[in-house]
Amino acid sequence: MFTIGQVAKAAEVNVETVRYYERQGLIKQPAKPVQGYRDYPTDTLLRLIFIRRAQVLGFTLNEIASLISLSGEHCSDIQLLAQKKLLAVRIKIDELQRLELSLANLVDKCRHNADETSCPIISSLVPEHALVKTSHGLSKN
Repeated sequence: MFTIGQVAKAAEVNVETVRYYERQGLIKQPAKPVQGYRDYPTDTLLRLIFIRRAQVLGFTLNEIASLISLSGEHCSDIQLLAQKKLLAVRIKIDELQRLELSLANLVDKCRHNADETSCPIISSLVPEHALVKTSHGLSKN
């Protein structure tokens, strides 16, 4: 059995995180004895570790709650949830790769820009007709 501070430390989370997870229904808050501190069982520590590991894999707390609720179900139900997460990760990777390419192209244009009064990065972010040069830089019309 653990106090809240001990279970938090063992799970490498903050005490407030434990309390938040209790409010969210991810872990159960043990009954408070008349005197002393609440005792958290080893199952709570294991649940906290599970939550942290699921977060590292990119699962949100809502998705983790679904995983917990499905833990007694068929593996195929859990697999479906993981497949959806995998698809979302792959989509995000594609978006990030497109962003990387766009930024690399802009940096390259800037690197080869002979006109110091005009920046290809700024030009790509704001349409030409919306820019007005001032003594303090660029501003919108």
